[in-house]
Amino acid sequence: MLSSTMDLKRTYRIAVCIFFFIAGLTYSSWACRIHDIKTQFGLNNAGLGSVLFALPIGLMISLPVSGWMVTRFGSRRVLIAAGLLFPFMLCMIGLATHIWQLVTVLFLFGFMNNVFEIAMNTQAVGVEALYGRSVMASFHGLWSLAGFTGIAIGTLAVNLGWPVWLHFWLVAPACWLLVFFSRKYLLPEDAPAEAQPLFAKPDRQLLQLGLIAFASLITEGTMFDWSGVYFQKIVQVPESLTTVGYIAFMGTMAGGRFLADRIVTRFGIRQVLQCAGAITTTGLLLAIFFANIYTATLGFLLVGIGVSSIVPLVLALAGKSKTLPPGVAIAAVSTVGFLGFLIGPPLIGFIAEALNLQWSFALIAVFSAGIMLLASKMD
Repeated sequence: MLSSTMDLKRTYRIAVCIFFFIAGLTYSSWACRIHDIKTQFGLNNAGLGSVLFALPIGLMISLPVSGWMVTRFGSRRVLIAAGLLFPFMLCMIGLATHIWQLVTVLFLFGFMNNVFEIAMNTQAVGVEALYGRSVMASFHGLWSLAGFTGIAIGTLAVNLGWPVWLHFWLVAPACWLLVFFSRKYLLPEDAPAEAQPLFAKPDRQLLQLGLIAFASLITEGTMFDWSGVYFQKIVQVPESLTTVGYIAFMGTMAGGRFLADRIVTRFGIRQVLQCAGAITTTGLLLAIFFANIYTATLGFLLVGIGVSSIVPLVLALAGKSKTLPPGVAIAAVSTVGFLGFLIGPPLIGFIAEALNLQWSFALIAVFSAGIMLLASKMD
């Protein structure tokens, strides 16, 4: 009987892992062809920025809707539908021939991305409850691993001269096959919950978790968008080495997510979040005050380790809210957190223009230090 229960839990976990992989593969496939889409439409930097803004708008609008949908229809149904529609939107990006079509599809791509994220994190919270210990970070590790896979496939597609539409139409059917074979092994039901309004105000604890997610995601957004520029302008490395910091950050972030659950089980979430904030702050300060390739790379390695576990752990805690259903609580925390991812990169640019990039990174270090303070006040 015990063996049967363990096999069932493992089956649920593998199925949810597959959906995290689908999400990461789909998003990274789009991200690695942005430059080609820019060239295809003849966009300058400002034009590309305007077009790309449709994606976060779709994501933000979907946040309250996603939580309501998961509560109303169940995370399993919503996740299966999103697992089909999210890659389909990827295909539609490849087929867009006019700017208005690209903007429309990117809006829908962002919308479906977040529906997917809320539903699969709700499933992950349910699986974690079955295990009775932390397993959330490992799910997000699969998302990061899928990101590397998507970038590798995209690099191959570029080198082989595949057009964007062909690349996307090869990725999407692979995702649909994964959905088809794993859908029956998802958790059949979420924890019972009362009906909730479309817009739900987070309580103090959820707001606190949202602020921690905000501080972490503003750091992640900065690393994604500005690490190469930092190595080019501040560290002043040769052109061939500008991606070293980004690779260092992504590598330790992915690896840290596979180790985080074991560490949380041993030391507890509050202690891990405090340490994560300290490690992230230390890494940023190291890159700021000792801006050479060795210390800056070490600093970015530490930042990857620090942020790796923060968002997965915060979402896991949100899913255990006593005041809101898991889907709504996760959406509420994601709303606050994603503002950091959205605001961070342009804020860095404004400060860098007024002062310099090191001052911009210093502000991000202040946010990272705030994670330690917020985690210390957790109930």
